[in-house]
Amino acid sequence: MTDYRTLIDAETWAFIDRTNSYYPPDTIDYTIAQQREIYDRMCREFFAGYPDGVAVETSAIATPTHDIPIRIYRSASQAETTVLYFHGGGFILGGLDSHDDVCAELCARTGFEVVSVDYRLAPEHLHPAAFDDVMSAFEWATTTRSHPIVLCGDSAGGNLAAAVSHATRHHAKRPIGQMLIYPGLGGDRSKGSYVRHAEAPMLTMRDLEFYKYIRTGGQDRSGDTTLAPLADSDFSNLPPTVLITAECDPLSSDGAAYRDRVIAAGGWAYWFEEAGLVHGYLRGRHMVGRARASFTRITEAVSALGQGIWL
Repeated sequence: MTDYRTLIDAETWAFIDRTNSYYPPDTIDYTIAQQREIYDRMCREFFAGYPDGVAVETSAIATPTHDIPIRIYRSASQAETTVLYFHGGGFILGGLDSHDDVCAELCARTGFEVVSVDYRLAPEHLHPAAFDDVMSAFEWATTTRSHPIVLCGDSAGGNLAAAVSHATRHHAKRPIGQMLIYPGLGGDRSKGSYVRHAEAPMLTMRDLEFYKYIRTGGQDRSGDTTLAPLADSDFSNLPPTVLITAECDPLSSDGAAYRDRVIAAGGWAYWFEEAGLVHGYLRGRHMVGRARASFTRITEAVSALGQGIWL
């Protein structure tokens, strides 16, 4: 059994304890409505506010069947790049408010326009609803912006960002980069971090099985690359990719596996594993030194991808 007492430092444990005080480990046993209420309260408790100089506008993208809420962040020193941000939350939680401060800080530190996308959630909207929404958001961005687009997402949002990259890699307008933060990409659950960190703080294999089931309604979607990008047989022509994972996270192995597939297909990818960190650590970036350093790495990587600089 993994000894997290030696892997995780005191600051990170304090973050874990604070998170658990708002969002207990058994939250997946509650109703979906209760889970959302608990998650939203936790996000409010960790909200860090907006940096100076960031202007925020809430809008929507119209589709033939529904509107997709978005929130646009701009800074005074805005560069001509748009970051599409897809939030985490297991495909059942989160929205424009859950990652509001993260997106504002990403905008301030890169100078890029950041557009957060409030895609539809399960179980009300089963897969591929979330994927369809982020694809619509990407298509909207390519028609309303003349400058490059970088995809960015954490956890479930990292999955969606990668799925968009795979779906659009042969389009005339495609992303110039993707930043995937502790993403779940559909890796082999019988080995690696899935086994080593099956009972990790903040995210367990039981959690992952729950999210997988509820996203699909229990349907077998094996081989569906819009659900699991690692199921794709072709990794050619993907945009430059940066993956950052947490060591104490069952999803960590997906970062290495995805990087290897991109490089084997002749592409460019960089994977960095954050020692001693846990899933969801972005929320602890103002109280955990390791998370603060990682967020700096993330913003620098997004900045480099947006400028066409391969790290």
